[in-house]
Amino acid sequence: MADRPVPVIEKRLLDVKLGELGTWLGGRNFTPMGLISAVRRGHDRYYSKYIDVKRGGIGGVAMVLTAYVVLSYVWQYDHIKHDRWRKYH
Repeated sequence: MADRPVPVIEKRLLDVKLGELGTWLGGRNFTPMGLISAVRRGHDRYYSKYIDVKRGGIGGVAMVLTAYVVLSYVWQYDHIKHDRWRKYH
């Protein structure tokens, strides 16, 4: 029994071919509610995959902490760079 073809709009981004990218982007919901629901779906997938598991480890929490450290370093990079070049004499 052959599977029926999936419409381009319902495919995930990794499954879309380069020629179908315009059609796929045209089917996305870029309204504020659409963006909020996309962020919520991403959060739910992350939470169910790394945090809400039977035998969880430190992996999910460590990824969040690492992302926080990297992001705060990127935000403060200009300040750190200027402190490094400053002469103290």
